[in-house]
Amino acid sequence: KKETRTTVARRHHKAPFVFASRAAGLPLLFHNTMAAMASCSAFVGTPVGSAPRGSRVRAAVARRSAAPTVAVATPSKKETQEPKRSKVEIIKENSDFLRHPLIAELATEASFISEDAAQLYKFHGGYQQDDREKRSFGAGKFYQFMMRTKQPAGTVPNKLYLTMDDLADTHGNGTLRLTTRQTYQLHGILKTDLKTTFQAVINNMGSTLGACGDINRNVMAAPAPYSKELKPEYGIAQELAKDLGDLLAPQSGAYYDVWMDGEQVHVEEKPEVVACREDNRFGTNYVGSPEPIYGTLFLPRKFKIGITVPGDNHIDFLTNDVGICVVMDGKEHVGYNVYVGGGMGRSHRNNDTFARLATPVGFVAKEDILYAVKAICCAQRDYGRRDDRKMSRLKYLVHEWGVEKFRTVTEQYMGKAFAPLHDLPEFTMPTYHGWNDQGNGKMWYGVHVVNGRLRGDAKKALRKVIERYELPVRLTANQDLLLTDILPEWQTDIMATLAAGGVKDASEVDTIDAQSIACPALPLCGLAITEAERGLPDINKRLRATMNKVGLPSDEAILIRMTGCPNGCARPYMAELGFVGDGPSSYQVWLGGTSNLLTLAEPFADRVKEANMETFFEPVFHAFKAEKHADERFGDWVNRVGFESIKTHQENYKGLPTPTATAAPVVAAPVAAVPVAAAPVVAAPVAGAPVVAAPVAAIPVVAASVGRLPRVMIERDAFEVLKTYAEKHNTSLTEAATAAILKLDEQ
Repeated sequence: KKETRTTVARRHHKAPFVFASRAAGLPLLFHNTMAAMASCSAFVGTPVGSAPRGSRVRAAVARRSAAPTVAVATPSKKETQEPKRSKVEIIKENSDFLRHPLIAELATEASFISEDAAQLYKFHGGYQQDDREKRSFGAGKFYQFMMRTKQPAGTVPNKLYLTMDDLADTHGNGTLRLTTRQTYQLHGILKTDLKTTFQAVINNMGSTLGACGDINRNVMAAPAPYSKELKPEYGIAQELAKDLGDLLAPQSGAYYDVWMDGEQVHVEEKPEVVACREDNRFGTNYVGSPEPIYGTLFLPRKFKIGITVPGDNHIDFLTNDVGICVVMDGKEHVGYNVYVGGGMGRSHRNNDTFARLATPVGFVAKEDILYAVKAICCAQRDYGRRDDRKMSRLKYLVHEWGVEKFRTVTEQYMGKAFAPLHDLPEFTMPTYHGWNDQGNGKMWYGVHVVNGRLRGDAKKALRKVIERYELPVRLTANQDLLLTDILPEWQTDIMATLAAGGVKDASEVDTIDAQSIACPALPLCGLAITEAERGLPDINKRLRATMNKVGLPSDEAILIRMTGCPNGCARPYMAELGFVGDGPSSYQVWLGGTSNLLTLAEPFADRVKEANMETFFEPVFHAFKAEKHADERFGDWVNRVGFESIKTHQENYKGLPTPTATAAPVVAAPVAAVPVAAAPVVAAPVAGAPVVAAPVAAIPVVAASVGRLPRVMIERDAFEVLKTYAEKHNTSLTEAATAAILKLDEQ
């Protein structure tokens, strides 16, 4: 099907407004609105806000033309010159709404798909990946695929959980990954298994459509399963997440053409969701297109939405393109506060890119929230940059225009004005761990999952509990799992079953580990520079040992996050202490985020080597111990004293006083770091496995203050046994190696 819109080359209509973009260094020229406008008195509900603003909006709507949207940056004043667009824009436009060449390439015998097809595969819910550690000499890349689901608000039916658990063993690499956006990732799928994997998910109450790509991603929401009688705002947020996911889902049917051979799966949608999608009173839609909101070009870049409730910032809601907070008046739901322009992605040594918190745009009544989000999405669709993908996120448009201008344009798409924000209480970041009362006679149990990776005995134990009691599940933004709808009489058996599988209770989890998250990074992510998921557990232990050494309490909590590159998937720029990979075994250190996730951290140091964590952080923690106020968090202390003071303390630090012979303190044992070797052997982050080309794995043991101990070399066969043991027992390589060595002493 062909949509009725002008092509990029035919830019002869007069645009109703022209905006200049200094970020692009070039003017942007757009033809706005796709169909004839209704009368200027047509509004979505009753106008909110002051009369002057409402009048301005009505006047602007009346001026909008009926010219089709081109929605690409125009780099030249010459009308005859083709506007510059990124390669991905061409792939999207020529794909027949995400079908080709993906359908044909999935049918070939090759183990991989082309770059064009791989770009389209993202929209369907995954990435083509190369396992760098399984490459064999002369054979090139070891191709496999990752599949990501869409779980609005992290809600997972029992049937889907069991399906994903099965698929991890039959079609994946035996592990199940919980993401920082409340979804599943299944790694290690071979191309020959892709179609059956997708079909299994679709046929068991799941979907992957739009989990990746230039489209609305999974809609996050505060996942706590409180009953509507106890805390109704949580159910409101979770229901809105589903509605917005439905509203902004692709409509062309390409998803079912690719994975179900054209067999359509009926999806129930609320009438108000369908009405909003089809509403074109203010020129938001492509008339006659299979994609009424997205058109052939979809969005300039990914589009993320997060919905929270007053006081609960578990989901980092201001890091989204659109952040929404439910507004209550007592037990009555009155509307939503709306924020725009958040995002974490950036690039090293490119100061035009940056992390940004969403800016308040205003309040809307509850009946207008679908139209408000659609309007924001359409503004980004038409005005977001399409020439430079590093600058295409909504945050750069809001930053360049300013929130007032963005609000004005969005109001024209919405047909009414935003009202002033409503006041909200102070926010905190709950983990939801342990036993909690749902308020309906049932309970939920929050399980900590180390960096979101379910494997080995822990995965089996969770499967037993979830299957035995037919429990639905919630995925959290902290990569954890909530077992819900538990009757009190089931508690004892559930705890015993999980404990037998090595699952720690919340009371047994270190306060650092309980809050920390990391992206997958090596070996599968093509953007990863260094370790994250595999490295953070051991680094956390070393940091805890250093904190203990300087006298900080053993339960002192610091919010720590780590990514293997600067794209920010684990939101490290919000952490009190963030690690961002900037080289092999090396991290950029960010400090100053706060525990309520309302303050951006700032870069404190570059090129901090993994092997030097103790020597780098000991003076920092020593200063924190000496200067902190009662109950003051690390991030708050950093912001109070400033970077200059902390760096001065690092420079002048002489170490702790030498203990006397009669009162020697017990110093925490040094922790072994297992590097990723890169032909032949290069030191790298903590729990990484070596690449195949390396003959042996090197395990350097790092002392807290006296430098490195000698390297210990082990044969590859022994290392593979060690890695298998660690995965089976859901432990780190360091813990497995330590246990094995200590057993030698017992013999």
